Amino acid sequence: MRATRVAALVVAAAAALMVRPGWAYEVTDVQAGGVVAGRVSLEGPVPAPKAYNLVIYPDPQYCGRISNGNGWRLLHDFAADGAGGLKDAVVMIEGIASGKAFDVSVPHVEARDCKFLPFVTVVRDGHAVEVVNMDPVMHDIQAYETSTHLGARVLFNAPLPMNRHHKRGDLHASHEHELGKSLLGPLYLSKGRRTFVMQCGFHPYMESWALAIDNPYYAITDVSGAFTIADVPPGTYRLVAWHPQAGLVSDRMVTVEPNGTVTAALSLKAPGRHRTAHEVVENPRFGPGVLGRPVEIVPIVERQH
Repeated sequence: MRATRVAALVVAAAAALMVRPGWAYEVTDVQAGGVVAGRVSLEGPVPAPKAYNLVIYPDPQYCGRISNGNGWRLLHDFAADGAGGLKDAVVMIEGIASGKAFDVSVPHVEARDCKFLPFVTVVRDGHAVEVVNMDPVMHDIQAYETSTHLGARVLFNAPLPMNRHHKRGDLHASHEHELGKSLLGPLYLSKGRRTFVMQCGFHPYMESWALAIDNPYYAITDVSGAFTIADVPPGTYRLVAWHPQAGLVSDRMVTVEPNGTVTAALSLKAPGRHRTAHEVVENPRFGPGVLGRPVEIVPIVERQH
């Protein structure tokens, strides 16, 4: 992934989410904590997914277990329900200097059927992210930190060996097997960069995004765009919503009363119709036959639309 392309995807998100120099979070007991809950919505039509012709990339048959039935893999990087509720948006509260403890577990990203799960998560500067391969094919982990005004910087680039517990060659095989050898990637973010992205160098439709957090008061929206953040110390804070593909963040000020509940609605604008060059092209010259040998790409796991 080129630096300019990565920076364009995040637009001004990192610029609006600057880390304060010298700021450190302190773990303390929370007295009379409140709740911030609400919903993040997408303004405008849900953008069409990005499309990748599977015959251009390695392992078209295996990765085609998830495809549209015509040899194309779709990356649904926007997911919204009928009411516009946006899934996979990170909602975080800024300005909390002390409170509940962080989750101590390392963020876990899994490669399954040539797809990174989850698509969106959170990370912490100075910690790590774990990547595990469940597939019988090799992946190449390319990890970047990025911002619009500083550009992208490579954090690490490492191969992720195939999972030898998977029944290689059996396209109907399930993932009911042991984990593959994990990759622990270190995260040492530069000042001003808070967006982290991984992409597979072999299968570019595999993406996973993360926002670096500096306190544990965050949530990732569910399928309806809903979120809940509990045990919030009383006070007035900035509430921020971020999505890797939706451009500018959405924010508002909220005041949390002792044992109170605040309901907040946030929205992010959908990008324009022509946001990507990755579109399905119905042309037989780019079908499975272009490889010069019979290749049957069958969406056994999921037929995408």
